[in-house]
Amino acid sequence: MKNRILTNWNLLRIIRLGFASILFTQAYEKFEWYLLVFGMFFLLQAIFNFGCSSNGCGIPKK
Repeated sequence: MKNRILTNWNLLRIIRLGFASILFTQAYEKFEWYLLVFGMFFLLQAIFNFGCSSNGCGIPKK
């Protein structure tokens, strides 16, 4: 788990982390608390590196 979090940081993970921080900031400034849900989604994707961008949704070759 530690290896998955600390390694393989690429541009898409950094973009997801930045987008999550923007959503958190907007949720706090505008009092739109539903944005926290979307921010948490992108934060978890960035930290644990899951989602379609890491070939999670790819079709396996036979």
